[in-house]
Amino acid sequence: MGEKIVAVQKNGDGDITAVKTDSGRVLQYDQAITEAKSGALEHVDVFQRYGRDILRSEPDGDKSNNLDNLPKF
Repeated sequence: MGEKIVAVQKNGDGDITAVKTDSGRVLQYDQAITEAKSGALEHVDVFQRYGRDILRSEPDGDKSNNLDNLPKF
């Protein structure tokens, strides 16, 4: 089983720059994308937009667990 993202860090523009997992690890955004692609992170997808990889929560109808709505650290 993979880790879950429980908190995010954002820059001044509101873009996610890092994530924290339920095990306490802090991953920079690019690291999180790599781990999500390998299956090490649960409940997230990686997709292409504007020619780059984007990390997002798996759609489940619950906005409270969207990455943008997670607590900040």
